[in-house]
Amino acid sequence: MSDVDDAAAAAAQLGRPLRSAVKVSARCHLELPVVIEVPPILDDGTPFPTTWYLTCPLATKRIGRLEAAGGVKRIERFAEHDTAFGLALDVAHARYSAQRDGRLPADFEHAPSGGVGGTRVGIKCLHAHYADHTAGNENPVGEATAPFVEPLDCTVPCVVADGDDVVPNPRWSEPR
Repeated sequence: MSDVDDAAAAAAQLGRPLRSAVKVSARCHLELPVVIEVPPILDDGTPFPTTWYLTCPLATKRIGRLEAAGGVKRIERFAEHDTAFGLALDVAHARYSAQRDGRLPADFEHAPSGGVGGTRVGIKCLHAHYADHTAGNENPVGEATAPFVEPLDCTVPCVVADGDDVVPNPRWSEPR
């Protein structure tokens, strides 16, 4: 079980301060954040289209490899040719947008737009789709990505407490 604050852990995982208060939507077996839920309007008033944001360094690294190998284009082509998959992707974008927009103040002028990752159609990035899926939502791209990412089987935590701070764990590395 983790002994670090969720927001501090997520910030350390990302390597930067968070721009708003967040909630953890999914955790790894070490009880650290994997996915955080981000508000549609950040603390400074900036619209933010991505509701579920991936923080896990292991998942991020593995998905980065998929994207670098052309994974986004391959899944986009599949969605164009497989009607059921393409329809499920459209439904995921619409659901994502509705969930995010349902959390907006009624009078907000510059609302974020688009579906998963802020895109209206297609796939912007596999990270956003995997985060959406891992947060418990139906997302065919995230579901298709999961077998290439999981298990998230770290043997040591990716971040640790260091006095009052939470920092990347120098002992962490990708499991083999």
